[in-house]
Amino acid sequence: MNRIQVQEIECLLALADELHFGRTAARLGCSQSRVSQLIAALERRVGVRLVDRTSRRVELTRFGAQFVAEVRPAYGTLATVVAHAQERARRGALCQLRIGFHGSVYEEVTEAFRQLRARHDVSMALSEIPLGSPFSAVLDGRLDAAVVELPVREAALTVGFRFPPQERLLAVASSHPLAASGAGRVPVEELAGLDLVHPAGDAPDYWMVARVPRATPAGAPIRSTAGISTVQEGLALVASGEHAMLVCRPLAERATRGDVRYLAVDGLDEPSQLGLIWRTDRAAPQLTVLARLLHEEVTRETCAAV
Repeated sequence: MNRIQVQEIECLLALADELHFGRTAARLGCSQSRVSQLIAALERRVGVRLVDRTSRRVELTRFGAQFVAEVRPAYGTLATVVAHAQERARRGALCQLRIGFHGSVYEEVTEAFRQLRARHDVSMALSEIPLGSPFSAVLDGRLDAAVVELPVREAALTVGFRFPPQERLLAVASSHPLAASGAGRVPVEELAGLDLVHPAGDAPDYWMVARVPRATPAGAPIRSTAGISTVQEGLALVASGEHAMLVCRPLAERATRGDVRYLAVDGLDEPSQLGLIWRTDRAAPQLTVLARLLHEEVTRETCAAV
């Protein structure tokens, strides 16, 4: 199979239609001798005569007619695939997007994914990325885009959509004194007495500091001795009672468990915000469409909640 050239198949199919070497040559834009060469080469590769030619007529052999009947649908399928690929390449289109995410994919996001599939025939390949490596898989091309926590200051990355900012809460063990007080709120300066978990990975320093502050507003240092790769890993450490974790409110509402309490932090002004990011030099049209669908879905959810 690797020795047969597509041009030989095309020539045989054209000859089967025309049954005339001159008309076949004109149809293919080549000489009659070239048509003869291509047919002879295909016959050698297949190992049998496919065409009978006399001074007065051209016809397929019995084996040639059978071969044409079998190969024509396969060639048509191949030609269609190539034509579709050429059209997608012309438009810079993708039929599947590889999307990374942190923690979990919320309903607004999955609904946007469904709309992209339904309206534009683009499917999603989803994968969870380590908490502390939000940009690497997008930058090196393993992912087309990712839904990650902001900020993003990388010159090579574009933030295509910003989700609404969300309040950050403090996750502590249900047995922790801060939870036992029953207030449901803690002053931001209390963070200085905790050991907060932090994302472990290759994220830039500015991104890490946005996740776990180095100090309280009054300047008291905040300890952070344990790194985590997933949200569930962090919650398990919190439940053990030795660590605490800053999380966004949507995560707290979805990750309810009896051994963890979520407390509001008075004075913690920096909210949590997710964004859809992609490489600036690989901004496929489908990514822009996905960003628009996310905007529509988030707007719809916001209006429904009012």
